[in-house]
Amino acid sequence: MEPGQELAEITAGINRLYRAQQQGDGFLDAEGLIPVAVAPVKPRIFGSYADAREALANLPEMLDTAADTQLRRDYLAEMIDSLEALMDTFEGRPIGFAERVRRQIRVDTTVIGDEILDAYRATIRNGLDELGYRDGDLAADIARWEADTIVPRDNVVAVLDDLLKQSRERVAATMYDFSHEWIEPVGVTQKPFSAYCDYPGRQVLLNLDFPYTVYALKHLATHEAFPGHLVHLGLRERYVADGSMPLDGAQVVTSSASSALFEGIADNGMAFLDWLDTPGDQIAVALQRLRSALRCNAAWMMHEEKKPIEEIVPVIAAKGYQTDETVKGRLAFLHHDLRAPFVYAYWCGDTAVERVWKDVPAPERTRFWHYLYGTMHTPSTLARYWK
Repeated sequence: MEPGQELAEITAGINRLYRAQQQGDGFLDAEGLIPVAVAPVKPRIFGSYADAREALANLPEMLDTAADTQLRRDYLAEMIDSLEALMDTFEGRPIGFAERVRRQIRVDTTVIGDEILDAYRATIRNGLDELGYRDGDLAADIARWEADTIVPRDNVVAVLDDLLKQSRERVAATMYDFSHEWIEPVGVTQKPFSAYCDYPGRQVLLNLDFPYTVYALKHLATHEAFPGHLVHLGLRERYVADGSMPLDGAQVVTSSASSALFEGIADNGMAFLDWLDTPGDQIAVALQRLRSALRCNAAWMMHEEKKPIEEIVPVIAAKGYQTDETVKGRLAFLHHDLRAPFVYAYWCGDTAVERVWKDVPAPERTRFWHYLYGTMHTPSTLARYWK
């Protein structure tokens, strides 16, 4: 059996076991380990995680002979280890948060330091100065700029709808023709996310409990749909169906070795479309990255330093120029054990993709996108094998 099919069936079996043992009934509980699969996969039947570990243990010896490239061998090895770490958490075995981030998300990041955060603040400061927001106090200037660009709650779904149409046109013109596809924006409340791509239902669920500037909605249009999750999953569905991508590419596996690139591709959507054309866009991207980095630091404070959420929220709110209420809502999913290290997939995935993308010459973009969207990657394989 091809190792990708073997891995997919084992992973589906672990997902089945995990779901059977879950007791919660919240949104994230319903997601399971595999929230989306774009092709049918027959799960292995495991009576215990020990059975799943035994099946996984047989996979590495297949890699040298059955995996067709070194990239593929390296990716599968990282994915196998991330599943082992996930099962450690499911079984309640001792495993520290730093080890979970390293083995599951495949990054060495712990706390994102002031040098990086201050670089984002400098970009924000320059953009605000260019737009005439020069009161001198960065927090006050950000608040005034966001107040001036905020979309009224009653209009956010309509504005997102228009931005989805614009981003779809841009994707069709420069990347992939997805003009036949659509995903409907739907407002929701009291959810543990700001936006969510429901690929099977072809809906973008937008949490109306949070405020959005027009720039934040532009980011969400590209992240959740064009050229983010909708396009990425659509291509993976196509490639698995025609045999050019192995079966494991059909699965979205939460908090695993594949997570950082899944989110990193989406977070670079505006850059892929050359849609960073105003100082407001530059401010918004830097602000989004600042807040994404701070959410990693919040996860570290909660799960490594064992600080209570009441102590974390005001610190992150002040550093990220948000209200306590907004930050508390954005950090809600950190309480879910499976999702706890997943927050690192956003910032680390974003920077992993951006680090390679920024050096891709314009004539090589099409080839890079095929390498990026058409191959399963971790942050290390992406950088190591792009030539």
